[in-house]
Amino acid sequence: MTRREWAWASYDWANSAFPTVVSTFVIAAYFTKGIAPDPVTGQVMWGWMQALVGLSIGLLSPLLGAIADAGGRRRAMLLASTLLTAFFTAGIWFAEPQPAYALWALLCVALGTLFFELGTVFYNATLPDVTTRARLGRISGIGWALGYAGGLACLVLCLALLVQPDPAHFGLDRARAEHVRATALVVAAWLLLFGWPVLVFVPEGAAERRPWGLAAMHGFAELLRLLRGLPRHPAILRFMLARLFYTDGLNVLFAFGAVFAAGVHRMGFEEILLFGIALNVSGGIGAFGGGWVEERLGAKRTVLVALIALMALGGGMLLVESKTVFWILGVMLGLFFGPSQAASRSLMAHLAPPGEVTAYFGLFAFSGRATGFLGPALLAMVTAATSSQRAGMMVVLVMLAVGAAILTSVPPPREQP
Repeated sequence: MTRREWAWASYDWANSAFPTVVSTFVIAAYFTKGIAPDPVTGQVMWGWMQALVGLSIGLLSPLLGAIADAGGRRRAMLLASTLLTAFFTAGIWFAEPQPAYALWALLCVALGTLFFELGTVFYNATLPDVTTRARLGRISGIGWALGYAGGLACLVLCLALLVQPDPAHFGLDRARAEHVRATALVVAAWLLLFGWPVLVFVPEGAAERRPWGLAAMHGFAELLRLLRGLPRHPAILRFMLARLFYTDGLNVLFAFGAVFAAGVHRMGFEEILLFGIALNVSGGIGAFGGGWVEERLGAKRTVLVALIALMALGGGMLLVESKTVFWILGVMLGLFFGPSQAASRSLMAHLAPPGEVTAYFGLFAFSGRATGFLGPALLAMVTAATSSQRAGMMVVLVMLAVGAAILTSVPPPREQP
């Protein structure tokens, strides 16, 4: 791998600490078990928060992606997004284990998630600038594998340094959950410590650098042009429609996996961290190998195979009563997380016209978040109506199935130089 390729992939290592520790395994479970009045209410509140964040991301990402293309400022906007993600993540430290802090916790997680997702728009758009078309799948897969490794390393650090020691290190008060809340500070520091190489070694691109106001006007006009022109690109349109559904299913799975494990299988924070470590190991293996699989099957087929496996294994996890079987199925499920996402990213890079990559990755983010409010909202409503976390999580399987069905109609792109 070249220095540019490594610098690009290393950002996955840096930013994956946020979804791993905050959105999925630690803070999500802490909110449900430590802050919310009860697990079911916590899942409902977390669901509506994720729904509002998804709507905001869906509205902002295409416009900001177009502005980044028009103004030649992808790196500046990536830097701002990274700093704001770290800032709001650190704010979670102040969310004490009482229902009175629920709004503060939800606000910090919501804004952290918003800027994390916006940062991925500018980051993903630089992929075609760092490697050849023939290596897009491999480099995207390596980046995702490094993301799992980074998430795993941060989880292990949080487990060994903060969560497990009793009495807690650094004078942290376990009765006030400071040993859990401090994991948010670790994530913020992790992102700042490891997120800089992509800003130094990855080129900005050939776009003309315009003043911010002019870039905003050009970006808005470019977005309208792209939206009007989508019917002339049926492959992109169908792919984005498919991604509306299956990425929403994946987002719900990531956002509520720890909530489900904590509420249904009574996992404590330490066990959830261990479960997260196991998932990151299998996820990293799947993502790393998925890049080479994609070079043989193609991006579209790789996504389809991964989605079918996720539906089968995820359905089993919702039905089983045994915690041991839940663990086994979860580790197997992790093998298909990375390929489904990495191959989607490289498929978009293959489909996007040159010179408009960031704008199309803005639409790519939009396609993953335009209905981002729908999955969490349906989950919240079904959970509230049935008082069953299992019933609520069935939304994931429906989303994955609809997305996979639409994806079958997408013609495969030309994936070689």
